[in-house]
Amino acid sequence: MKVGVPKEIKILEYRVGMVPSGVKELVDEGHEVFVETNAGMGIGMTDQDYIDAGASILSTPKEVFDISELIIKVKEPQLDECKMLKSGQVLFTYLHLAADPEQAAALVKSGVTAIAYETVTADNGSLPLLTPMSAVAGRLSIQAGAYALQKANGGRGVLLGGVPGVKPGQVLIIGGGVSGAHSAEMAIGLGAQVTILDLSADRLKELSNRFGDKVITRVSSKELINELVVESDLVIGAVLVAGAAAPKLVTKEQVEQMRSGSVMVDISIDQGGCFETSKPTTHAEPTYVVDDVVHYCVTNMPGAVPRTSTFALTNETLPFIKSLANSGWRSALKNDEHLKNGLNVHEGSINFEAVANELGYPYNSADKII
Repeated sequence: MKVGVPKEIKILEYRVGMVPSGVKELVDEGHEVFVETNAGMGIGMTDQDYIDAGASILSTPKEVFDISELIIKVKEPQLDECKMLKSGQVLFTYLHLAADPEQAAALVKSGVTAIAYETVTADNGSLPLLTPMSAVAGRLSIQAGAYALQKANGGRGVLLGGVPGVKPGQVLIIGGGVSGAHSAEMAIGLGAQVTILDLSADRLKELSNRFGDKVITRVSSKELINELVVESDLVIGAVLVAGAAAPKLVTKEQVEQMRSGSVMVDISIDQGGCFETSKPTTHAEPTYVVDDVVHYCVTNMPGAVPRTSTFALTNETLPFIKSLANSGWRSALKNDEHLKNGLNVHEGSINFEAVANELGYPYNSADKII
């Protein structure tokens, strides 16, 4: 199969869909891999590294899209990329369609078969291709929040860990999943006072066993969020509903009541964000202020540490890429229920129910297609 790896074009996105070692594995199994020139420069991988692994280097994204049967990316295709996609091609990348009706419409129009990293599942119900980036984003959220809390950056002037004789900063984490747990780990490491909210009592027990008395765990409710948000220096939004838009858990009115210079980091922004005042930002301009509260809502947070992120992601994606290349997408999905759950778009139809419901498309089950 002809596999293409274009260079990412989202603003300040330096990750790449495959590293040279993955290219070599595909080439060794008889596939052709085409990589856009300089695609790996952001993680320190040169064209020569890819050539040594057996790839062919192409000069433009159009060349990559034109020749490829399977296209491997990291971020959702930008609209210019969607125009280069066509029926008969398979796209394997993050999509986050529920929060992006323009992209969804463009993919539907293209006729491409699009498989989303974020809805591929595992035996234990987890999302294995989302997990590594959730971990990175969770850890980065505390770094970003701590930086934004500095007075020169618009924050309250609070050091999360405090110092002897001065109380630490208060961190509220809404959502105790992968990103929330990694946020907690980083915040604890800095010495902050950490509270985690989640709807699942079982998950809260797991977090209590993991962190002990270093965190406060509480069952989430509207009343509790209202109470704790206004007391917090840093609020982390880390709520995920697989494939669907994130619920809005912090209202505009609650933001108005927060202390001047408080900081909110919305990890859920890829899925539309879980704060009513959230709007997507980029690494070029990561923050903005609403009612004197600093908001950090970068949609590709892991792109800030592309080398770590790329290796973490491609460790997980490569087995699925090999399956798609070796068997073809239809057989690969038939043979793997979890990969089948990744199918979001095929030949003009929406095949993931939460996305179809959110965007108002008819839902066409993947089972009917394969």
